Amino acid sequence: MQLISPDTKIDFVSQSRLFAWLSLAAIVVAITVMVVVDINWGIDFAGGSVVEVRVPEVAGDVDEGVVRRAVAGAGFEGATVTRLSDPTDAASRRDFAVQIKESREERPELGSQITGAISAAVGAEVEMRRLESIGPRVGDELRTDAALALIISWGAIMLYVWMRFDLRYAPGAVAALIHDVVITAGIFVLLGWEFNLQVLAALLVVIGYSLNDTIVIYDRIRENLELRGSTHLEDVVNQSINQTLSRTLLTSMTTLAVVLAMVTLGGPVIRGFAFALLIGVSVGTYSTIYVASALLIALERRFGPPGAGTGAAAA
Repeated sequence: MQLISPDTKIDFVSQSRLFAWLSLAAIVVAITVMVVVDINWGIDFAGGSVVEVRVPEVAGDVDEGVVRRAVAGAGFEGATVTRLSDPTDAASRRDFAVQIKESREERPELGSQITGAISAAVGAEVEMRRLESIGPRVGDELRTDAALALIISWGAIMLYVWMRFDLRYAPGAVAALIHDVVITAGIFVLLGWEFNLQVLAALLVVIGYSLNDTIVIYDRIRENLELRGSTHLEDVVNQSINQTLSRTLLTSMTTLAVVLAMVTLGGPVIRGFAFALLIGVSVGTYSTIYVASALLIALERRFGPPGAGTGAAAA
């Protein structure tokens, strides 16, 4: 199945300078947002607790506002209350997750305090179904480990691309991945969405997804360089992107269809993960075409054409 003919002759390279400036501007804006705006860290990174409760049927129809006011009345100001609704379980309409910025190290009785306050507000005994708590020090360690995981993944990818292709291929691949992660994180911060371990996992998935697309285009560029030589690298890159464009778009569309289903039907528990994938896959498709290949051409203009072999592996 081909969405676009491999003989298509769209001139991507001629637009690369414009899109390079747009990408750079987007990265600068995203970094500025992350510096200026307070990041809404989840309890995984900031420390705190999540208490899941189920309100009994006899309490009638209880909404998030009732639960939030009850929790605030117990001394937990600024708590986040989310209704946990599972389409396959009607009883889950009565499940709520209460997220607070305090851990059991700071308030050992917070679970009973929250359930007691909600029970008093709804006039019936609520059930505590789950309690998770992370101390502030553990949250700081997780933030450091998360940043380290991203940096190590970028370094390992650069080494892999260098050994698989050529050293001048590697910066473009890593720059595309940094582009995807920074813009996705910037949008999350700008919209005030919670940044937790699920979002970090989504960013790592986006890195793998975007790298896969980039490797496919790089592999076709290398094949065409062996056939045509590197005298007209811009033409070779254009040809390679057009030849793989159908595959790139079909992969992105099928992936986005699954992600959209997760966003609309997955419920609030995985919504942050799904939103991060939705943004990352969309941005990753763009960066594969315009960022990675454009930087390869820029390095060629500065240092000469890359070899048609496999770089360090060939040597």
